[in-house]
Amino acid sequence: MFFDPLWLIMIAPALLLGFWAQMRIRSSYGKAQRMSAPLSGAAAARHILDSAGLQNVEIETVAGHLSDHYDPRHKVLRLSREVYQSRSLAAVGIAAHEAGHAIQDAHAYAPLVVRNAAVPVAGFGSNAGIILVILGAIVQLQPLILVGIALFGAVVFFQLVNLPVEFNASSRAKAQLVTLGIVNPQEMTYVNKVLNAAALTYVAATLQAVLTLLYLIMRFGGSRD
Repeated sequence: MFFDPLWLIMIAPALLLGFWAQMRIRSSYGKAQRMSAPLSGAAAARHILDSAGLQNVEIETVAGHLSDHYDPRHKVLRLSREVYQSRSLAAVGIAAHEAGHAIQDAHAYAPLVVRNAAVPVAGFGSNAGIILVILGAIVQLQPLILVGIALFGAVVFFQLVNLPVEFNASSRAKAQLVTLGIVNPQEMTYVNKVLNAAALTYVAATLQAVLTLLYLIMRFGGSRD
């Protein structure tokens, strides 16, 4: 599959979009990182969480660069050390985005509930689906191919549901940063660029998953050879 020119041609738009998004993230994050903010990323997240009545959500540091995430199972917001400590517009923007996920969780935001339920199947299908398709093609067993395609379909479903979750978290973050006076409207230009660039990476990942699924259906879905 991965050496099939047709697959590479089909996912080329997603790869180009992903590359462009990564370039935008580096550029916008670098600029926003040089702009000071009144609070650190951790303090901004704490302020947003407390204002939403989420004093029970803890904030921890986690290893890695831009490895920030919210853990709905343990009700913990984990920030990379750089974001946790930095008093920059980049840090407060990213921290606010993750706090937005915690607010979604507290309000049982429907797409987030669906996404969290789909995580186990999508995680399994991302690797197992492709393996089963290739194995089914090798042994010429069509039912195995169809199972593999169905499993990879779960990955596409997860990505599609994930899009509104990420966009909504960013919208909540932007609103809270201004409402609570953490960032003024002029400074929000830098935050917007960081969060919008990050959103493009999710769009690229979704597009790649959709195009890969279409390739699998076209290439193997009707084959009985």
